[in-house]
Amino acid sequence: MIDSLRATLRAGTLAEELLKPGREVVLRSGDRKLDRDELRSNAEQVAGGLHGLGLRVGDRVALYAANSLDWVTAYLGIQRAGAVAVMMNPDYHAAEAEHILQDSEPAIVIADRTRAAIVEKLGVRPIGLEELPRSAKPPLPPLTPESPAAILYTSGTTGRPKGAVLDQGNFLAQGRGALDVWRWTSKDVLVHALPLFHLHGLGMGLHGTLLSGGSATLVPFTPAAVVSELTRDDSDRGTMFFGVPSMYQRLCDWLEANPSDLSHVRLFVCGSAPLPPALFARCEHLLGQPPVERYGITEGGIVVTNPYDGPRQAGRVGYAFPGVEVRLGDLDEVLLKGGQVFQGYWRNPQATVEAFTPDGFFRTGDVGEIAEDGTLAIRGRLKELIITGGFNVYPREVELVLEVHPAVQEVAVAGMPSDKWGEEVTAFVVPSTAAPLVESELIEFAHEHLAAYKCPKRVVIVEALPRNAMGKVQRSLLVK
Repeated sequence: MIDSLRATLRAGTLAEELLKPGREVVLRSGDRKLDRDELRSNAEQVAGGLHGLGLRVGDRVALYAANSLDWVTAYLGIQRAGAVAVMMNPDYHAAEAEHILQDSEPAIVIADRTRAAIVEKLGVRPIGLEELPRSAKPPLPPLTPESPAAILYTSGTTGRPKGAVLDQGNFLAQGRGALDVWRWTSKDVLVHALPLFHLHGLGMGLHGTLLSGGSATLVPFTPAAVVSELTRDDSDRGTMFFGVPSMYQRLCDWLEANPSDLSHVRLFVCGSAPLPPALFARCEHLLGQPPVERYGITEGGIVVTNPYDGPRQAGRVGYAFPGVEVRLGDLDEVLLKGGQVFQGYWRNPQATVEAFTPDGFFRTGDVGEIAEDGTLAIRGRLKELIITGGFNVYPREVELVLEVHPAVQEVAVAGMPSDKWGEEVTAFVVPSTAAPLVESELIEFAHEHLAAYKCPKRVVIVEALPRNAMGKVQRSLLVK
């Protein structure tokens, strides 16, 4: 039964499924709009232009640019050509970009004007995003659901990023799963402010929009811009918004000063980093509903979510997507299997072997807990495990307690080297304005709720927590 479901979710190829004909508007950005026929024609012409440059089916094409309709056209042109898109974070500097380009060895690099200069300094001549080559559409490439579609690099919070190769079926299973669990239909308008290079913005935001028959409005994230799109008084008004906790923090701050009626918005989704329970409650009050918190990984997309109709539980990420199996392994590591999950890392067979159990479950590296009702909660990363005095401490468990204290706006817990304890539980805190932060009082507060060995020995005040592009805290930068 589950194998049949997986096959159905994975059926087809991206170019065939995403580029459906139609006259309805599908994408907006500023004053520009594209209907489905225009998007399809643009992608076909770009595919023809890339073929004219000698691109072959299966070649890699790096895409290094900020969000825009041109980015979408380039990406879909790459898929229509049967090539493999190498996703590059537009915030990468030269050293980071050099690693991706050297590792993936793309046949072509597409860059916008801002990033083209970086690429040229690395000795590569890019194609300008604003001047994409165009020609007559080529024949549909002979692809299958198992054909590679993209290489997405892991976030690299604990080391150099690895290239996860996602195939056509992976992306289709991810997108179709989202339509099912989030009740996504052709009537929906997604306010899309996430980075398109990232799995959440690409596999959910863009692919989901095109598969659903709905539409999306691309906006650079600011609370004012998002609220403006969610409250406009025409048919383009947003019905959905996807974000990360730092976005929701800023959105709530803005709404407190600028109250707005968002009761008509059908769905808010949050992921990529833990949503603190206090922020969950603020969202429920200011947005009119708590976000649907979900869980995903670069290697498999969004695979677990709180239910759309059922209770949305703070601190829990919910149930598996259709066709996904979730279980806990050694040390309560979250293990996954499903049509969404990738087959391996780019040119890294050792890492690929190590990433899977003998029976084919992917080792996420995340520590989880499954409640009696079957919902999953994420308690931390195995690599972030703090061993202090011989005891294991998961940072997220400590953070959940400290986040409740009124003097704490944000907190990250990490282990600092200690001659006495091996590692010393340390809390890095961004203070709030609601109450003064006193180290001894915060440590005492922790002792009221946690076993002594889990409590921080030190509190370090910081102006901000270091985060990557998707809002994940980079703990390795805290303990340097």
